[in-house]
Amino acid sequence: MSGTHVAFRGAGEAPFEGEADYVVVGSGAGGAAAAVTLARGGARVAIVEAGAWRDPEHYPNSAYGSMRDLMDDWGSQVTMGRAFWPVVQARTMGGTTVINSAICVRTPDDIFAQWESVHGLSGLRTRMLAHQDVLERELCVEEAAPPSRGRSNLLAKAGADALGWDSHYMRRYVKGCEGSGQCLQGCKKLRKQSTNLNYVPETMSRGGLIVSCAPVSRIMFEGRRAVGVRGRFVNPASRAAGAGFVVRARKAVVVAASVTHSPVLLMRSGVRNKALGKFFRAHPGTGVFGCYDEPVDMNSGATQGWASTQFRERPGLKLETLAIPPELVASRFSGGGIELMKRLAEFRHVGMWCHAVRAESVGTISHGPWSDRPVVRYTLDRPDMERFRQGMILLAKQHFAAGARAIVPGIQGMPFKLGPDEVGLLEQAPLEPRKYIAILSHLFGGCVMGRDAASSVTDVHGRVHGHEGLVVADASVIPTNLGVNPQHTIMALARTFAEDLLAA
Repeated sequence: MSGTHVAFRGAGEAPFEGEADYVVVGSGAGGAAAAVTLARGGARVAIVEAGAWRDPEHYPNSAYGSMRDLMDDWGSQVTMGRAFWPVVQARTMGGTTVINSAICVRTPDDIFAQWESVHGLSGLRTRMLAHQDVLERELCVEEAAPPSRGRSNLLAKAGADALGWDSHYMRRYVKGCEGSGQCLQGCKKLRKQSTNLNYVPETMSRGGLIVSCAPVSRIMFEGRRAVGVRGRFVNPASRAAGAGFVVRARKAVVVAASVTHSPVLLMRSGVRNKALGKFFRAHPGTGVFGCYDEPVDMNSGATQGWASTQFRERPGLKLETLAIPPELVASRFSGGGIELMKRLAEFRHVGMWCHAVRAESVGTISHGPWSDRPVVRYTLDRPDMERFRQGMILLAKQHFAAGARAIVPGIQGMPFKLGPDEVGLLEQAPLEPRKYIAILSHLFGGCVMGRDAASSVTDVHGRVHGHEGLVVADASVIPTNLGVNPQHTIMALARTFAEDLLAA
């Protein structure tokens, strides 16, 4: 039994109405994993996605195109705090799985222990790890193979080995990666296993309804029970509002709209909970460029192919490679005009390696006073800024251990380049967030799960406290900072919650 895909409808067209057993808001890691699990269980599922469904041949080639076509609001969301740091999320069918590097990391055991001891969340470990086993088979998880590693990843491994670090080539949701370096723009080679290529089409093939270009404005309730969603279509090119839509849910609504959008959607829909929008956490990070005598050509090879979790517990860092295109390198190299062009002439000879801070700082998510757009209030405290700085020192040492002749730290007020004998200067780098070029990836919280309804939004099954037929199944339920890439955890949680719905 095949399903239906309903795309944008203009303002002059008739409103769309649909119905399913379960309505899933969002098609990324959480939404798609929940939807396909429900569909395999025999339910009719509707996926309602704010972004457009773009096939890989229509992915953009440039970072500019990626921001225009695949990012949420052109990637313009930033934190409100001491620094305006970008919050990276997609808005397309497949969600952020389309634009991330497909990194697969199993949920660490200490996280399950923390969830149980601090938040009263028991019984998740065995079930989630079993789901992760299945996910790894279905999504073709493989280690970055030698032909796809590229010189930047090889140099990173060599530098880590020289320093005696424990590190590895990444395990990723890819099928025969060709190392084309296009993860951030979407993989046109059909190698990255983003959910728009597998779980969303499978849901539709099992009789599902897929609605795209359809940001949900409200969850509909009858009393305390969620019975559907409504909103207006949005033109993916002009952003003009189109016809209205209503999709009714006979059994439940599953919200997987992202860490920033899920809490705000619940707020707009009248959900009242003291913990809603609270306990936001993230992995703030930045990159350090190494300058080498021989070409690195970091865009040849896997976008992210090497990592180390040796420092995950102390001082609280994950190190990894990241290849970015020339236009993004230009945004990180200071200067302008002729000076900037001289610096960019080195592009082929630089490689960028990054850190992600397992930050303990906590923020909030709310909607703006004049719009329904999410507002993220977040600033790193001093201990986290010290971790941030320590990450840059580790990356600098790694570059020099790999043979770099200089590094580009990208810190305001410091020299553009530092040599091997100047690493000590980083020990005195400022602890002011505004001095750094950084981003927030790997977001957590806003609808955190917990045993106590006074300090959490959902229970261990993802069910929203005080409501019926309403489940949250994305990273917004995660109550702690994982310290590793979260996609594997998100998908396993979503599948677990979906199983619980089927068993109810």
